[in-house]
Amino acid sequence: MITKTIMCPHCKNKVTIQGNPGEKTYIICPKCNTKGVFTFPEEKSELKTTTTSFTIEVDGLTKIYKDVTAVNDLSFNIRTGEIFGLLGPNGAGKTTAIKAILSLIHVNSGKIKINGFDIKKDGIEARKSVGYLPERVAFYDNLTPLQTLNFFCELRGDDKSVAKPLISEVGLEEAIDRKVGTFSKGMVQLLGVAQVMIGNPPVYILDEPMAGLDARWVKTIREKIKMLNEQGATVLFSSHILTEVENLCDRVAIIDKGKLIAEDTVANLNKYLKIKPRLEISIPGLNGKIPEEIKGLKGVEAVDAKDDTLFVTCESSVRSRVIATLEEAGLKIDNIKTIEPSLEEAFVKLISQDKGGA
Repeated sequence: MITKTIMCPHCKNKVTIQGNPGEKTYIICPKCNTKGVFTFPEEKSELKTTTTSFTIEVDGLTKIYKDVTAVNDLSFNIRTGEIFGLLGPNGAGKTTAIKAILSLIHVNSGKIKINGFDIKKDGIEARKSVGYLPERVAFYDNLTPLQTLNFFCELRGDDKSVAKPLISEVGLEEAIDRKVGTFSKGMVQLLGVAQVMIGNPPVYILDEPMAGLDARWVKTIREKIKMLNEQGATVLFSSHILTEVENLCDRVAIIDKGKLIAEDTVANLNKYLKIKPRLEISIPGLNGKIPEEIKGLKGVEAVDAKDDTLFVTCESSVRSRVIATLEEAGLKIDNIKTIEPSLEEAFVKLISQDKGGA
């Protein structure tokens, strides 16, 4: 039995409820009578440590459009309860892969399973558990958000009482009576997030959910993805925005030209590529000049200077030697900051390697 305290999205009143993992319960707020539905999640810690449990399995996926291979022998598995990022530049094949996973397009070869159901043989059962947000969200312009969600509730066979709480949950309660045709792109995207949450599906597939949005909407959608995952959902989302993948994902698959370049945690990708941390050293009076003593120092991979800041890329074991060398040269150090390698550096290096570069 699980005990949960949840907050009414309308009046913020807190209600304590009890239920079993996976059980759906309907709630009426005792303070304002707002109706809602809550599904008790399975224990996330158990889900994440069960590495043999996969929610989405992709094996040898290939899709060819005439002379263009959009996806080329792509394989990866997504563990139950994790946030998995599909990262790649525009045109890398992310959207094609997602459409193939959902059987929205015919593929040339490959096997795909969602929750154990083969997407070709049991497509209806496989998709029942999925909330899907396409890259380009489209709704009827002449409907309000409430009418839109009521429509989707009817399609899914869910109680319409969830519509208002979902609209409040994504921050659109003040626009509940406006026509969707008057919405900004960010507001339409948020309504799309609300729509995929109908029925509390255990799997979410989101195609570029934050593309083209300003910082306010990005923050809101990022928080919703985290919230869904904390409630036990498995999330697959594609993006070309490196920072969002880095901030959200348990693991990431990097693809380019339809091919899998790498798949691992962000930290492990950096270790695999041996991308070194960078020292930012503040030295008064440096004036953009690189000290000669540093240029030939063993273990230093790169060195640059701008104004009174020296940038040194080196192995962690060499840091103390760099500092000592600068001090022995009579330079005064005001501040030292270590910048750990980012996913962006890993991404650029992986793509350049695939193209025969460094």
